[in-house]
Amino acid sequence: MFDNLLYQDAALQLEHDIAASRLPGALLLSGPAASGKLTCALELARVLSCHAKGEWTCTCPSCLQHKALVSTNMLLAGPRDCCLEISAAKKALLSAVAENSRHLTAVRYLFVRSVRKLTLRFSTVLLQDDDNLNKIAVLTSAINELLEEIDLPRQLPPLDELTQICDDLEKQCIKLSDGFMYDSIPIAQVRNASSWARLFSNKGKKVIIIENADRMLEGVRNALLKILEEPPEDTVFVLTTSRRGAVMPTILSRVRNYAFSARSEREQQDVLERVFHVHGFSGGAGRSSCIEQYLMTFLPVTPERIHAAAERFFADASSGKIPDVTAIVKECNNFDPRLVLKLFLIDLEESRRNLLLTAQGTAAMQALSEAVRSCWNDVTVYNQTPAAALDVLVRSLVVLCADL
Repeated sequence: MFDNLLYQDAALQLEHDIAASRLPGALLLSGPAASGKLTCALELARVLSCHAKGEWTCTCPSCLQHKALVSTNMLLAGPRDCCLEISAAKKALLSAVAENSRHLTAVRYLFVRSVRKLTLRFSTVLLQDDDNLNKIAVLTSAINELLEEIDLPRQLPPLDELTQICDDLEKQCIKLSDGFMYDSIPIAQVRNASSWARLFSNKGKKVIIIENADRMLEGVRNALLKILEEPPEDTVFVLTTSRRGAVMPTILSRVRNYAFSARSEREQQDVLERVFHVHGFSGGAGRSSCIEQYLMTFLPVTPERIHAAAERFFADASSGKIPDVTAIVKECNNFDPRLVLKLFLIDLEESRRNLLLTAQGTAAMQALSEAVRSCWNDVTVYNQTPAAALDVLVRSLVVLCADL
């Protein structure tokens, strides 16, 4: 039933609860990043709408729609960096076509689904009355038109034409993600999803998936609580998080937790081989999993280079020296895609540990976090250039470190 969820006991727990008709109306899938939580949530949505026994090989109309992620019985919301997975899936698809691989159908699904994992977060159901709806619609329409050229069961175009289509899709997805992906799900989307949940459906269970539920702001949490207190009988809510302790206790009391464990490196390598058909990749030491490290190889700048730039930036600012922002922006590929800037700021904030050595450490850590958050908002909300936002951040850091 959960054939695509590898090395997780949660799959067995879910199968048992479904078979015993004990599946709750609200679930929390908690565990490390890249442990298969979204895969599980999407598969659960398919199983609950299946007209047969829920097997992945089922070809009922509902299952075919869920496999292609076009079912009208599911909503997907919540922040997620989708573009690296799209790039990795693109590589797998083009390699499979070039090699006439027996895995071609599987990687076609992989690529199409990776794109729709992004576009589903911008559905018209979720974006009702959103000020950016028209701008987003232009991008999603362009993406959907390109997807039609390669979606199953349509015959794939020749490799050179396919490559151009995939490249165009990747660029459009980066525009959509960089321009409109949020750090915390907007309250309007939760309210729109709640209204949708109360609509009658004759197509089986409806499923609402909200990723990274720990990032919800207080108002959003309260809006979600209202629907979780009295969820419609034909709707299942699936929340995911990699930080269970950061989820509001009142939400935890209304969901059943299914715990995901960290896979061993060998298990992760097997996932890479079976999903992306990558052989022999071994991640280095660090906080990221082997799967995350593989996806990072699709960044235009290596994580090591980003980390080094962030350390140099902080070292200069903390010593009273003005960092060469122009050189850092160039070194980091102009922070394109936006994920590069996000990783840079995360690494920069990690440098705050040095501030703990002072008596004013706690206040300094908080001030640094606020300055970093303001820099991110200047770029993502107020459309400043990364260079301009970093110039402001430099001044904040110089003043902050001078006071220590």
